[in-house]
Amino acid sequence: MDDSHRDLLFLLHDTARLLRVKADKRARQHGMTRAQWAILFWLERQPGISQKELSELLDVEPITVARLVDRLEMRGMVERRPDPRDRRIWRLHLLPPARGVLREIDVHRAEMTRIVTAGIDEATIETVIEALLRMKATLIQGAHARNRGTELATPETV
Repeated sequence: MDDSHRDLLFLLHDTARLLRVKADKRARQHGMTRAQWAILFWLERQPGISQKELSELLDVEPITVARLVDRLEMRGMVERRPDPRDRRIWRLHLLPPARGVLREIDVHRAEMTRIVTAGIDEATIETVIEALLRMKATLIQGAHARNRGTELATPETV
């Protein structure tokens, strides 16, 4: 294997892509999409989130979230409720039928985690998790700095 196969950014991207493909297949087996699963996942963790906030978390256009929520609403899994302070905003809430799907999602997530970490010891898995958390925090910090008009100091700029 040459050095190009050990490129960190390529490996992160390719691993994430492979996981998305696997999750897409699993969601389709349940007559859903990975995007619908993601909406249910986030609504369980942040009940009452707005469609706009959810679109930002999912990194998709608000109209995309609206259409996905329409489908979930038709299946009786999600409910839109008006925001008590701003009638232009819809707050999203899970309904009882979504609970069974969320249990299935958890089963699939656990199985995919077992598959992807097979043969890797716990200490290494914990190191990878810590490294990814640090990378994510650095990227978020950099995005916030750019939004404020400043850049983070990097070794190249110091």
